[in-house]
Amino acid sequence: MNAATPPHHPRLAWTGVVIAFLLPLVVTFVYFVLGPRFEDSIRQTMYVVMKGLEFGFPVVWLRAVEREPLRLWRPTWAGIGLGVVFGLAVAVAGWVLYVGLLRGMPFFTESVVIMRERLQAFGVDSPWKYVLLAAFYSLIHSLLEEYYFRWFLFGRLRRLLSLWPAILISAAGFTLHHVVILGTYFEWSPLPTAFFSLCVAVGGIFWAWLYDRSGSIAGPCVSHLLVDAGIFLVGFDMLRGLWSG
Repeated sequence: MNAATPPHHPRLAWTGVVIAFLLPLVVTFVYFVLGPRFEDSIRQTMYVVMKGLEFGFPVVWLRAVEREPLRLWRPTWAGIGLGVVFGLAVAVAGWVLYVGLLRGMPFFTESVVIMRERLQAFGVDSPWKYVLLAAFYSLIHSLLEEYYFRWFLFGRLRRLLSLWPAILISAAGFTLHHVVILGTYFEWSPLPTAFFSLCVAVGGIFWAWLYDRSGSIAGPCVSHLLVDAGIFLVGFDMLRGLWSG
């Protein structure tokens, strides 16, 4: 995907980029760090409102501030093959790493308690509810993240910068809010938080590169879906002994 025509108002464009870069971090901090201080019903409302704010921002910004038309994506197979290969490779590698090394490590087993508490706050207290949550995140939330981080954040950066600075900055924005989530689960243990944050960054870099290469969001979406499905499979194995606990 070639760089689009530079914006007529670069300062305005940079303002949108900065907001889009920081907003997911703020959203995650509010519902993930501050949220546990409130009752479950309030936490659920906070999540819906903050996520609506995050994913609604690109549309509102483009239409109300920069006054650009919104164009629907045309279905295409471009990039799907590479996306599937990457997604399956990451999912399989993650499962092998988990089964072969991580499953018995203290920081991993201790994170199960925090994970279960966060899930129960949203009413996820049985295997079938977990499967529904996994389906939502893998099928819907991953698509929304690709629309936000690749189509909007990377797409706007690509109008302002050359390819690799745009890729790296968008990947950093994608990684930051995951650092908060991972740090919370692993109680800010430096090694697992840093390692898995790096893994997220690699995914952000690859998906931005694939989007630029293919000119289509389809490949990154399918790839992201497969990675998320692999993560939820690991989570299911971690939690299956606690559903009735």
